[in-house]
Amino acid sequence: MSGALVLLAVAGCAGSGDAGDDPPGDGELGEFYQQRIAWEECDEFECGSYEVPLDYENPDGERLKIAVRRLPAAGDSPVGSLVVNPGGPGGSGFDYVAAAERAVSEEVRERFDVVGFDPRGVGRSAPVECLDAEGLDEFYGAEVDTEGDDADMSEVTDTGLEELEELNQEFVEACERNSGELMMHLETANVARDMDVLRGILGDDGLSYLGKSYGTSIGAHYADRFPDRVRALVLDGATPPDADPLELSVQQAEGFETALRSFVADCLEGADCPLGEPGDDVDDGVAELEDLLASAARDPLDSTLDDGREVNRARVELGVTAAMYEESLWPRLRSALADAFDGDGTGLLELGDRLYDRRPDGDYENMSAALISVNCSDAASPRDIESYEEASVEAAEESPLFGASFAWGALPCAYWPEEAVAEPVELTGEGADPVLIVGTTRDSATPYVWSEELAEQLESGVLLTRDGDGHTGYRMGNDCVDAAVDEYLLRTEVVEDGTVC
Repeated sequence: MSGALVLLAVAGCAGSGDAGDDPPGDGELGEFYQQRIAWEECDEFECGSYEVPLDYENPDGERLKIAVRRLPAAGDSPVGSLVVNPGGPGGSGFDYVAAAERAVSEEVRERFDVVGFDPRGVGRSAPVECLDAEGLDEFYGAEVDTEGDDADMSEVTDTGLEELEELNQEFVEACERNSGELMMHLETANVARDMDVLRGILGDDGLSYLGKSYGTSIGAHYADRFPDRVRALVLDGATPPDADPLELSVQQAEGFETALRSFVADCLEGADCPLGEPGDDVDDGVAELEDLLASAARDPLDSTLDDGREVNRARVELGVTAAMYEESLWPRLRSALADAFDGDGTGLLELGDRLYDRRPDGDYENMSAALISVNCSDAASPRDIESYEEASVEAAEESPLFGASFAWGALPCAYWPEEAVAEPVELTGEGADPVLIVGTTRDSATPYVWSEELAEQLESGVLLTRDGDGHTGYRMGNDCVDAAVDEYLLRTEVVEDGTVC
């Protein structure tokens, strides 16, 4: 039988501010900090770029151009710049500025220029390229041989293991072929250094930063490398900056399992839930969904998109996974599941396309390539396929729906060039002013325990908890969280460690 594979693991022209006068090191990087951004009008924003070394150990070598966008402060007395990142890896800070009205409060927009950049390897900043659109369609819809008739990825056969090895080796070979030297310098530590160059160019003595999801890892690296340049760092929905991709995938599966059960419980309270009736048990509702997945493995659902893609188990899982990021997507998932039980998987296919930024024309943004490249570059991963096989079995016990597939989703890192992987480092942020970590108790993509761990790991970490659902906490409908974050950003006044909203 074939098993499904899910892989995861987001005005007028103006001059820049004064360049920072305190570049690090022996002065070799000084010219980068002394750049000026030639801001140009782009709708109601200002857009430009700046340069950074491809390799900070060789600043005279090849350079990368980093794309940046700015929304000028609406008020007359700006505090400075607030740099923002939506996560990923692979999320575009450049695009995130366009959502500033939703991403940050009106008072923050009054007092800060909101600035976002595409990290190296992402979007407009020397994007890393791996598989083409056709290859990605095959990659995300891939099925491999399994023992059971429900395509359970915890029961992969020897033939299936060979198929997984080939599939993931082909992905990495495509990265090497299409991105070459760039893929050797994509670790998050370099992104943090790029962000400090931006801080200097913008003229801020200290960095004010809002990083969500993977953006918290960028912030943690920044706090550790530049503790004396921290003004206010909000790290919302923390990711462990020192865990290997297989560990992350297995732990993340547990977060999605928690979110799924919360979704099912909410669904069963309504009269139109396709997973059961009001009063039914959550376990029964989850079982209905598991039956749908098994059915899609045996007989793929129909799709009105007519683009040649089968709505198999892999793509059903992707659709469900995508909806776990935002509670606002739950009604859409309920509707898509209702259609799926009637044989139409279009809604689930479209939800899954959101997850990896597949456009209606069939092309992809480079989120997939960047996500895998950064994850595989940040920490060493097991190199033997048996470790992933064992992890898939163990993960399925804790996370029956997502565990096995998520574990296999880390397999590209087994074939990542060893010279492209960063050396291990313990991030403590020693000497930094308070860093605010926001954790959500039933966060799907970044389990709450990760925020607890990061707050403990950073010496000046302060944990603010949102008791709720959905991914990340700030601007997610909780006035208590929003007020605490705004007070910290605007006046650097931080709540008591352990505050719960």
